[in-house]
Amino acid sequence: MPLLDPEDSRLAVENGAAGIIVSNHGARQLDYVPATISALEEVVQAARGQIPVFLDGGVRRGTDVFKTLALGAAGVFIGRPVVFSLSAAGEAGVSNVLKMLRDEFELTMALSGCSSLADITRNHVVTADEKLGVMPSRL
Repeated sequence: MPLLDPEDSRLAVENGAAGIIVSNHGARQLDYVPATISALEEVVQAARGQIPVFLDGGVRRGTDVFKTLALGAAGVFIGRPVVFSLSAAGEAGVSNVLKMLRDEFELTMALSGCSSLADITRNHVVTADEKLGVMPSRL
């Protein structure tokens, strides 16, 4: 079930959803929706660990995967980099982009002192709002 709002996350859990995908549908339909990474943490908290939460949208680098996991996602969906690499170089392009993402992710883990996925925690990221001392806003 794709969503952005924490209340929708609570409803998804209550109504038996198997998982949640935090998605703004590429922000193609509504140009004012928040970035998926901005909504992720509140949606994860609202799910209370009862179902997995995934992120779809905006993942372009291995550091994006790391940040997403640190904010509580169970995993990510990678669309545009795969589609673009497929159109540019076919199967080899997809293999290359996935290898690049994995290599960047593993380097980010190493530089952050994480030897396993379990080592990645919220303490590894600072949001833009936290840097500015701004309280997060709701949708």
